Amino acid sequence: MSVGMTLPVLADIAGGWAAPLTAFFQVLMIDLVLAGDNAVAVGLAAGGLPEKDRKKVILYGLGAAVAMRIGFALITTWLLGLIGLLLAGGLLLLWVCWKMWRELRAQGHAEAHAIEQPPKTFRQAFLQIFIADLSMSLDNVLAVAGAAREHPMIMVFGLLLSIVLMGLAATWIANLLQKHRWIGYVGLLIVIYVALHMIWEGHRSVVMDLNEVPAYNAAAPNPIDITPKEIEKHEKHR
Repeated sequence: MSVGMTLPVLADIAGGWAAPLTAFFQVLMIDLVLAGDNAVAVGLAAGGLPEKDRKKVILYGLGAAVAMRIGFALITTWLLGLIGLLLAGGLLLLWVCWKMWRELRAQGHAEAHAIEQPPKTFRQAFLQIFIADLSMSLDNVLAVAGAAREHPMIMVFGLLLSIVLMGLAATWIANLLQKHRWIGYVGLLIVIYVALHMIWEGHRSVVMDLNEVPAYNAAAPNPIDITPKEIEKHEKHR
């Protein structure tokens, strides 16, 4: 085979690998960010429990996360067609943040005034973890699906990786909170940021899905206008 014929063949091979590799690295970065956020939420929820219950509730939370991520992955196409889903997930996660903030404040008050506080129950912790998993699993699946839609094996790898990372980090964070209570407020700020980001992205998705971009841009200040590039990206991920 001549050099002139070899170069196009090599270019085709390289082009065939470029898309999967790009999707792989996009999914990897998404998982590193979102799994860390999810781990913080789980660690915060489990932090008020005794050590034996802490490990147990994190394990149950991982089981719920696995089930939800697999379930959402199977119906990704349908989920991407639902208007306002990301917005609803963000609002739900914001409610979890409010519950966590109340707990952190109550614990701080009890420690400052030497007040005996009723211990957090396993049920309360698991409910918070379940709702946080529901919101963040939704965010994770939608983000990974957008990056790896044409590469299902990469999408499956990404979802499994996010669960492993979340489990390892959540246990470490929950143990750390027992020694340094102030870290809970730092973690809470991270989860609040995730919730607000979901709400921000979600409300803009609703505007684009309802074809109300001209009216939105007319009412909104110029810096937050929905741009043609944002619309193009949204349409691509639908």
